Amino acid sequence: MPEVISAELRQTLRRLKLSPILDTLPERLQLARQQKLPYQDFMELVLTDEVARRDRIGGDLRARAAHLDMSMRLESWDESTPVTFDRQLWNQLCSLRFLEEPAGVLILGPVGVGKTMLANCLGHIACRRRRSVLFSRAAQLLKRLKAARLDGTYDQELRRLVRVDLLLIDDFCLSAMDAIETHDFYEIVVERHRRSATLLTSNRDPKEWLALMADPMLAQSAVDRLVNSAYELVLEGESYRTRQKPGRAQP
Repeated sequence: MPEVISAELRQTLRRLKLSPILDTLPERLQLARQQKLPYQDFMELVLTDEVARRDRIGGDLRARAAHLDMSMRLESWDESTPVTFDRQLWNQLCSLRFLEEPAGVLILGPVGVGKTMLANCLGHIACRRRRSVLFSRAAQLLKRLKAARLDGTYDQELRRLVRVDLLLIDDFCLSAMDAIETHDFYEIVVERHRRSATLLTSNRDPKEWLALMADPMLAQSAVDRLVNSAYELVLEGESYRTRQKPGRAQP
C-alpha cells in the first residue's frame, strides 16, 4: 500500500525548501518499515538522497558553465570501443589526484579515438567535486584572446583562464600558431604551471608542436614546462566515426 504523505508534512518541506524529498519519500518510508530502520538511519537515508540530488544538479550547472559536452560523461563511455590505452593511468586520472599535485594531462592519439570524450569525462568528474572547470577548443580559445586585445578585456580573459582549477584545451596544435597565439599559449602555461591543472588533447606528438609555433623560444619554454609536468595518456585504435557512417551495419 502506498505511503500517504500528510498535507502538513508537505507544507513543512516546502517551507524548508526540501519539497524534492517528496519524490522518493514514499519509497523510503516503505523501506524503513520493512527493515525497521531506526529514526536516525531513516533521516540519514532521506537527507543523503537530497544531498546527492543537489550535488547532481550543481555538477550539471557547473558543467554547462564550463562548456562541457553534457553527453560525454564517464558512464557514457562505450567499453566495447576498440581503443587501447593505459587503464591503470586512466583510473588514476579519474581520481583527480593530478588536480591536487597539481599536474598537467596530455591525451594523445589519432583522430576519432575518443580524446575529446575522455577530456570531457574528467571535466564532469571535476564539476561533480565542486572544482572550477573550463573547456575550449584551442582555436576558439586563442581567437577569444585575440578579440580581447581589441576590446580591452585581454587581462580579464587571461585571468579567467589562469584561475580555473582545470583548463581543458581540445585539439591543440591542429594547425600552425602565429606569433600572438604562441605568446598567449606561453602566458597560459607559465601562469598555470605548478599552480593549476591543464589538460590538452592533440592528434600530434608533443615533439611536433614546436615546428607549428611562430616563436621558437617561447614555444620551447612553454612546451618544456607542460610536457615535463604532465601525465601522458596515449590512445590507439580505429576512429569510432567509421562505425557511425550511414549504411554501415552495426554489430
